[in-house]
Amino acid sequence: MADDVDLAALDAAAGPRGFDPVRLLLDGLAAIGTIWTFTLMLLICADVIGRSFLNAPITGVAEIAAHSVVGIVFLQVGATIYHRRMTRADFLIDRILRAAPGLGRIIEMLFMLVGAACMAFIAQAAWEPMWNSIGQREFFGVQGLFTVPTWPFRALILLGGAAGALAYFVLLGVEARRLVAPRQG
Repeated sequence: MADDVDLAALDAAAGPRGFDPVRLLLDGLAAIGTIWTFTLMLLICADVIGRSFLNAPITGVAEIAAHSVVGIVFLQVGATIYHRRMTRADFLIDRILRAAPGLGRIIEMLFMLVGAACMAFIAQAAWEPMWNSIGQREFFGVQGLFTVPTWPFRALILLGGAAGALAYFVLLGVEARRLVAPRQG
């Protein structure tokens, strides 16, 4: 069937195994994002029930949901990268790896390096706005009705960018080791 996923191939392409503090950190952040998603789902359902059946909507759900999506994505991006689940043209790199493994590894390393740079730029771009939002006591919402500080969401962008850069750098090291010491057999 065309929609079947070869799980063995996914496991073979997975990152390093064993005790891996980077994996634990990134998977922990992703788990927080997953719990946040579930909590957000419960909040939205409670708002719908309150709004529809009790004529008592929960104030601020739209604002919380809008900002939560960004936070959740940046909490989970590091693990997505580390487990090699980031969207890319695998069909091309797989062909190159089969035809010329050395060239394929070099292309993989360039991909990891560019990815690390992009994620580092995202983290760097979030640094100043985060501190500005703390200094200016920036909030979103309707003053007097519902407000939430902006800085935690900006901090999650910074954290996610740094986590993504870390993931790409670790994978860059994995690819460099594979290039220097290819598997036997």
